[in-house]
Amino acid sequence: MQFLITAYDGTDSEAQARRNAARPAHIDGAKSLLAGGHVLIGGAIMNDDNEMIGSSLVVEFESRNELDQWLQNDPYVTCNVWQDITVQAFRTAVRA
Repeated sequence: MQFLITAYDGTDSEAQARRNAARPAHIDGAKSLLAGGHVLIGGAIMNDDNEMIGSSLVVEFESRNELDQWLQNDPYVTCNVWQDITVQAFRTAVRA
């Protein structure tokens, strides 16, 4: 099953510091997911000042439960970076 994840960071004064601190571990995990075929595309959501304020990913897992298990252990979740997360079923129509 494919899923679209849209996750916005907190907006408090420490939000960017939390993101920067958790980013290396998050990227390492994303590379592992990519190698395993779970991440189809992912990247940062940017504001008008070119600052990262969230993330969006299209992922593929066997089930929503499997996705949730990964998500609850992602550094952006465990380090309280992502504070507004939506997950929706998704179906890719066009692929590169």
